[in-house]
Amino acid sequence: MKKIAYLASRVTLPGSPIRRTDAFEHDNMMDALRGPFEARGYRVEDVAWDSPRADWSAYEAAIIGTTWDYWDRLDEFLTALERIEGQTRLFNGSALVHWNSRKTYLRELEAKGARLIPTLWLDDCSEAAAKAAFDTLGADDVVFKRQVGAGAKDQHRVKRGEPIPAMAHAMMAQPFLPMIQTEGELSFIFIDGDFCHALIKRAQPGDYRIQSTYGGREEKIDPSAGDLAAARAIIGTLDEPPLYGRVDMLRGADGGLLLMELEVIEPYLYPIEGPELGERLAAGVARRLSV
Repeated sequence: MKKIAYLASRVTLPGSPIRRTDAFEHDNMMDALRGPFEARGYRVEDVAWDSPRADWSAYEAAIIGTTWDYWDRLDEFLTALERIEGQTRLFNGSALVHWNSRKTYLRELEAKGARLIPTLWLDDCSEAAAKAAFDTLGADDVVFKRQVGAGAKDQHRVKRGEPIPAMAHAMMAQPFLPMIQTEGELSFIFIDGDFCHALIKRAQPGDYRIQSTYGGREEKIDPSAGDLAAARAIIGTLDEPPLYGRVDMLRGADGGLLLMELEVIEPYLYPIEGPELGERLAAGVARRLSV
């Protein structure tokens, strides 16, 4: 049986002594992929992206999965992906990943018509620069996020007048939008450019972070035609459809959706809320390997 590599990390692989608390999402993905891929003659194996023993040429393809430590080792990660891509097919491709790895890609999407939350880019987030962000953004409640990061790591919500935490990374600053605590964040999953499923992610009471690590919860939804069109337009900004992509959006004051993230590196794709995900991914990989 031919093999497909599902790229993971030492913090998500089963049995790891440093396994993340949300690594059950890795297990959910593997459970969703195994059957549909095996039906097409492929065995999916989860392997660390930085494994020194992996023979990438032994795999028909590699799918970037739960590589949930790349943001602290970005250069090493990008170099590894180029090496892997030199030996087998890589989904999504290294050029797309390189572009998506810094949140400054959002500026390019905004130039193409995407509606963003007002954003201030702070390459050097000193205390003075962070304090000035409140006036620049016209906000008394600001969220600071890493330009290279995910999962709310090193993210800070700060209200005007509160102490500014030390921020050693290049950051982006955005006004806090209360809608994240009322409606929640909407996620739209696309496979090969086609809509697969959507869900809404809500934080636990008293928090605003919607990740499962912080007690967030998810619910499948049937999006309105307008909301789906807004998400589809974001995928349409890319030169060609990626194998997989997740569009994360938040409703603005006018009722329209604002883009938070276009995730095409290693997003969790919520197979529990989208039971057809594994079949769609397997079919997409099979199509791409046949040409």
